[in-house]
Amino acid sequence: MGLTRLGSGGPRLLSPCSHVELKPISGLAIWTCKRAKPVTTVHGALTAATPVPLTPQKSSLRTHDAQRGSRVLPRASGIVDATASRQLTPPGSQADKLNVVYKFGGSSVRDAERMREVADIICSFADMLPVVVLSAMGKTTNLLLECGVLALNVEADKIQDLRPLQDLHKLHMDTCEELNVEPSVRAEVVKLLGQLQQLLVGICLIQDLTPRAKDNLVSFGERMSTRIFASYLRTMGVPAQQYDSFQIGMVTTDDFTNADIVYDEALPQIKATFDARKNLREVPIVTGFLGRGQSTGAITTLGRGGSDLTATVLGAALELGEVQVWKDVDGVLTSDPRIVKHTQTVDELTFEEATELAYFGAQVLHPQAMQPAIRSGKMGVRVKNSYNRNAPGTMISNARNMDDVLVTSIVLKNQVTLVDIISLRMMGQYGFLATVFDAFGKHKLSVDVVATSEVSVSVTLDPRKSDNLDLELSMLKVDLGKIARVTSRNDLSIISLICNVQKTSKILQHTFEVLNDSGINVVMMSQGASKTNISLVVEGRDGQRAVQALHEKLFIRLKEAEGL
Repeated sequence: MGLTRLGSGGPRLLSPCSHVELKPISGLAIWTCKRAKPVTTVHGALTAATPVPLTPQKSSLRTHDAQRGSRVLPRASGIVDATASRQLTPPGSQADKLNVVYKFGGSSVRDAERMREVADIICSFADMLPVVVLSAMGKTTNLLLECGVLALNVEADKIQDLRPLQDLHKLHMDTCEELNVEPSVRAEVVKLLGQLQQLLVGICLIQDLTPRAKDNLVSFGERMSTRIFASYLRTMGVPAQQYDSFQIGMVTTDDFTNADIVYDEALPQIKATFDARKNLREVPIVTGFLGRGQSTGAITTLGRGGSDLTATVLGAALELGEVQVWKDVDGVLTSDPRIVKHTQTVDELTFEEATELAYFGAQVLHPQAMQPAIRSGKMGVRVKNSYNRNAPGTMISNARNMDDVLVTSIVLKNQVTLVDIISLRMMGQYGFLATVFDAFGKHKLSVDVVATSEVSVSVTLDPRKSDNLDLELSMLKVDLGKIARVTSRNDLSIISLICNVQKTSKILQHTFEVLNDSGINVVMMSQGASKTNISLVVEGRDGQRAVQALHEKLFIRLKEAEGL
């Protein structure tokens, strides 16, 4: 089958775990678990705890941040080396039960140093006993997907040499070493790396990376990060237990790569799992992003950013009052700081506003993360900054006072396609809109923005949500050719004003004044039924310039003029 094997002979260096050993072979240090079976089958793909080649190097605490540049992170107060005698104070000494969910994304746990910082954050609040949801470390998910693609183009016996696979090995084993995690957990991580390698061999051999296999593939990131982090907490004197979300009741549909939560099954199962815990002072560390298919029982994923949704589902299941999503910004901002200078933090949002922000491109929260909170009726979601723990962040709740609110945030979505559909029938003919949207449903085209009249419809489509938008549009034109003329334009941008539409006239007055002064023409406009969003479609080349000018007017000059 072309599977790699450990060579015979050579010195053996025993690891701290009795059933894991290190063999130096051909210049590589290869860990192997002696108890593991050579080859097993999981969800139809080859997996096994087989040799995982690692290139031993000295670990470094140097890290990199896109906005801050390369630097050596200082240790936060109260954080100590794993080898030091001082330990962390367990959180929640003033709480009698779990009362909050913390979610930390990949940038917050990207290396050992950031994991130390997160541990210190968790242990900083005596009144909070948290459930902790973690994403994969840093860019692990991207590296896993890259491995899957590369596995289709190499020989099976070359899988172990894939650069992203080597990078994953180094990141996780270096982190285990730096955090001095328990020997049993190091063995678990080694075993998972072996299973990952053999899954890639299976993908190589069958020459197919199915959505189901892809979900299995990317699951390794969260499964390793949570085990490492829970072990680190225990070594620092904090009782903690790792949980795979797909084993504690996170039931989903079987829509691989973008599954939906089956709430009626998931919420009671999750609650039952946590109610049955023996140690109620223990901090649960849960994998984000992952679920279990309702029919297949296979691992599913909730789409990119799905760890936010994991956190709010857990909060709803446990009937908690707050979920805290820890990011690398001070909360929800008035626009994208990569585009706009002098952005400001939004103190409060409604669930409706947060959902609109997410759907139209803001990267702060998963688009569906608000739904469990809305279902709960009593849970708030707070966005906080793991690099600035004292910042209050943004509180998202059912309602807020909108009396002084004009515009909350401006979101830019690039590279969208506009489709214009003009009826060939006489005015007054019924069924036109129904026929149009039936055709969109048939070709599984997801619409972002809609503007309609009696004889025409204009919609925007996101090419990133389609496998082949050009082909699907050509088929749509054939289907609608008898009743309408269909044209399309590419490379446009949507500017979404998340705002108080009770003040639409004032908002549009300032908006069109700015766009007119900037020489920017609006191609299409739509006000959403949500009453929190006005969307403008402009030429793609004008999108960034329009957002910058609008932000300057609506958030700086207008407030200065009003003395705010």
